Amino acid sequence: MPDTADTAVHALLDDLEAEQHALLDLVRDIDPDDWLRPTPARGWDVRDTIAHLADTDEMAIATATGRPGSLNARADASASGEDVTYRGVLRGRRRSGREVCVWFESSTAALHETFLTLDPGARVPWGIGMRPASLVTARMMETWAHGLDVHAALGAESVDTDRLGHIAWLATRALPYAYTVAGREPPGDPLRVELTLPSGAPWSTGPEHAANRITGSAGEYCRVFVHRLAPSDASTLRAEGAAAADALRVARAYL
Repeated sequence: MPDTADTAVHALLDDLEAEQHALLDLVRDIDPDDWLRPTPARGWDVRDTIAHLADTDEMAIATATGRPGSLNARADASASGEDVTYRGVLRGRRRSGREVCVWFESSTAALHETFLTLDPGARVPWGIGMRPASLVTARMMETWAHGLDVHAALGAESVDTDRLGHIAWLATRALPYAYTVAGREPPGDPLRVELTLPSGAPWSTGPEHAANRITGSAGEYCRVFVHRLAPSDASTLRAEGAAAADALRVARAYL
């Protein structure tokens, strides 16, 4: 009988692959000029965005396997976190859009192959450290978030899927980190999150009887946590309790 942790990682890898391939399907046949369309991310065009994703895939592989080019090694050799991120963008600017697409196709395949071989109980030194399943979920979150930018740049409609349940889980788990980035202590009050996935299925986490609750659509919740939607512009999200409202103000699901 397969190990439960192994099964979970394999299922997450399948969902990550689906998210990556959805984005690849969007850009694979676009015109050369479309690769240079600006995205909502200031200073980045479509080619920059896909290059960043490919580069980060490779950095995740290096971090998980102890090879050169790991996240911590790059951070030690860089002046800032922005420099770590920008390295992939610069690599992409030396290639055509089509070449960047091929690069991303290669990096997604390599990431999937590598993470299938990892010990699911091992701790990968990504950020403060996480299990392979969490890192795969983080890659899914980033692929989805940057995919929103690419859709906007190309004037294409972004269709949400129930894979947002994984991203909502990561976003909620990242709240202590979000408070650290904000330079504040978490309030410590239990938080209940109840969301509706795109299929209409319910998704929830946290104590059922918590006084602090966030409810609404998974799409809006996840967009707030990846900073693609301001909490004040989220029409479905409701925060009950001071800690719940504060969670939406500090929301951050990425390093």
